[in-house]
Amino acid sequence: MISKYFNFDELNTNYKNEIIGGFTTFFTMSYIVIVNPKILEAAGMPFGASMMATILTAFFGTLALGLYAKRPFAIAPYMGENAFIAFTVVKVMGYSWQTALGAIFISGAVFTLITLVNLRSWLSRAIPEDMKIAFAVGIGLFLTFIGLNEAGIVTIGVPGAPVKIGNLHDPKVLLALFGFLFTVILLMKKTKGALLIGIFVTAFIGFVFKLTPMPEKLISMPPSLKPLAFKLDIAGAFTWGFVSVIITVLVMDFVDTMGTLIGVSYKAGLLDENGNLPEIEKPFLCDALSTVVASLLGTTTAGIFIESATGIEAGARSGFASVVTAVLFLSMIFFSPLFTAIPPYAYGVALIIVGLLMLEPIKNLNFSKYDELAPAFVIIALMSFTYNIGIGMTAGFIVYPIIKLFNGRIKDVKAGMWILFAFSLLFYIFYSY
Repeated sequence: MISKYFNFDELNTNYKNEIIGGFTTFFTMSYIVIVNPKILEAAGMPFGASMMATILTAFFGTLALGLYAKRPFAIAPYMGENAFIAFTVVKVMGYSWQTALGAIFISGAVFTLITLVNLRSWLSRAIPEDMKIAFAVGIGLFLTFIGLNEAGIVTIGVPGAPVKIGNLHDPKVLLALFGFLFTVILLMKKTKGALLIGIFVTAFIGFVFKLTPMPEKLISMPPSLKPLAFKLDIAGAFTWGFVSVIITVLVMDFVDTMGTLIGVSYKAGLLDENGNLPEIEKPFLCDALSTVVASLLGTTTAGIFIESATGIEAGARSGFASVVTAVLFLSMIFFSPLFTAIPPYAYGVALIIVGLLMLEPIKNLNFSKYDELAPAFVIIALMSFTYNIGIGMTAGFIVYPIIKLFNGRIKDVKAGMWILFAFSLLFYIFYSY
């Protein structure tokens, strides 16, 4: 009955693949439960309540994706958006976190409305094939960079040389390199659950050699959500001075979700013969409602995580994997010390491997047509080098129509692309640099 509901036969999957995929996605993104509250502490938001809000938002959004959209993706509060709220909106611009949550509620409500009228799915169909390929490749390189940094293989450098090689005398870095090679060998041997095995083995060795401390306790009581729940200030966000914040939040969430959804779906083979994701409005609606729920619970914009790609590479193809991931997130209410003990150098390896695997679609780019290739290149390069998926996508949306115009191919630009062009221009005009 369950396998029929999730279309296992049609998707050529089974319980084993889905469970392994669900676990893999969870372990590569479980860091958000600690990192998101830590970032939001800078805005004056209590850590314990923020952690609860993060867990419950991830559970709600991911479960909705699994049961309603039936897709193997996971939702949680976005990285990037949380830093924008904490450091730019609150610390620099001087607004309260309550007002910032009001802006997030407004953006979520707007997204829900435009999703229900199918505007978001219509816009996604206007994106040309080469740009969709660029989303997948760009996300892959972005994941690689995150993984290299988490594992300590690449670190922050100095002005003039922004990144540099990590300390190869550090046992953690050496263990990460071992984890990478070990996982690649498992993939070569076509071992089921290679990514998850790689994470566990790397973490286990780290625990054995005391590179990472074992958790002092496995179970903890959940903190109260009361300091943050329903404390948002919607009226305060409806001011002229706050327009730039709302537009920035809208565009960042819009393009991050669209790029992640299309890019990861492309690599997973979930797009149809026209390059579109069937029933794309369903995951879009889950994303929109999750942002509304996030603001009510007391955390920032939620959306589909690029780490979902790890679960897909591990074999996930249906919404059952998302249900598994959602249940694991909910269990963190009591077992957060256990799950968050997985060190960055262990899950960082998984992100590097997924980045490697997501490069495959680049062979489908048309390297002879520069009016298609240049926007794709802009997307890939800026996603990686600005550490921001939204920057890469919006830049591509601007470059594509301009190049088509000067190449005399303006008829190639669909109406939806002009809307994305205008939307992206607004983003750069109002973005708080």
